[in-house]
Amino acid sequence: MTRRWTDVTLTAVAPVTWGTTYLVTAELLPPDRPLWAGAIRALPAGLLLLALTRQRPHGVWWGRAALLGALNIGVFFPLLFLAAYRLPGGTAAVLGAAGPLLVALLTVALLRERLSRPALVAAVVAPAGVALVVLRPGAGLDPLGVLAGLAGTAAMSTGLVLTRRWGRPPGAGPLAATSWQLVAGGLMIAPVAGAVEGAPPAPDGPALLGYAWLGLVGTALAYVLFFRGAVRLPAARVSVLGALSPLTAASLGWLLLDQALDPLQLAGFAVAIGAMVLAQLPDQTVDGDRPGRPGRRTVSRPAVGANSPAGARRPRPRAARRWAGAPRPRAAA
Repeated sequence: MTRRWTDVTLTAVAPVTWGTTYLVTAELLPPDRPLWAGAIRALPAGLLLLALTRQRPHGVWWGRAALLGALNIGVFFPLLFLAAYRLPGGTAAVLGAAGPLLVALLTVALLRERLSRPALVAAVVAPAGVALVVLRPGAGLDPLGVLAGLAGTAAMSTGLVLTRRWGRPPGAGPLAATSWQLVAGGLMIAPVAGAVEGAPPAPDGPALLGYAWLGLVGTALAYVLFFRGAVRLPAARVSVLGALSPLTAASLGWLLLDQALDPLQLAGFAVAIGAMVLAQLPDQTVDGDRPGRPGRRTVSRPAVGANSPAGARRPRPRAARRWAGAPRPRAAA
């Protein structure tokens, strides 16, 4: 129990730090440069982790790292920043909160996992709670921004489920696996950013601070903890924790930008937090906490050993005892 809740707590740090992205993007980063924002966030952090670990992928993991890097970073980052630039923070957050529903469907389709009732209920209730917190009357629905938000959520959800399915190669820790994805994703974004947005923006002091925060804390640290949790915990539980990102963004708006929270929003907070706690409760029929064997039923078997009842010597049938003491007949000459 303690180990599982430790994993949940460490994994929850990732979406909390991601909740600062909207504030940092709006207040510190250069405007209208979503591709370069994604590349500058991912590539330096990935190279730093790669220099620390000095591990490269081997065999099939070259392809897997490239695919996961594309889904979790190369596709997700530009779409995330595009949605953040074109939509109000609340609308973008609700689109991202749809992740648990997509993960629930992909978990059944790709992992053949049977979802527990708490996880399924939480996947529906958590986005509803987030919507109560962040959606305001007159929220903008820019079509390109909505499409970018939904596509980014779908890419990240698929990457999460595949991370759960593949785990990590033997001998590779979360730092190494994260570095591969960040480098692969950053290398995918950089040439597209150069072609679409031109030269990288010349950052001023606030932008340097914003890039440093997003790269070191919101990417390097957050993704190490997130991918660690994705391997150790069922994908449905990890995805529901993503609701902490918009809740953090709303809390920062209240604390730093003097944005008010009305009773309906506070109720949404309570609903979303309750759904996340519900999703983490253990299911007695599905052993979802064992990596590598998702969705298998736990069957108790008696221990077999010299001192266990199952390993104790059973009495032989009466006929067997009689023949055991009788002399064997000699073979005919």
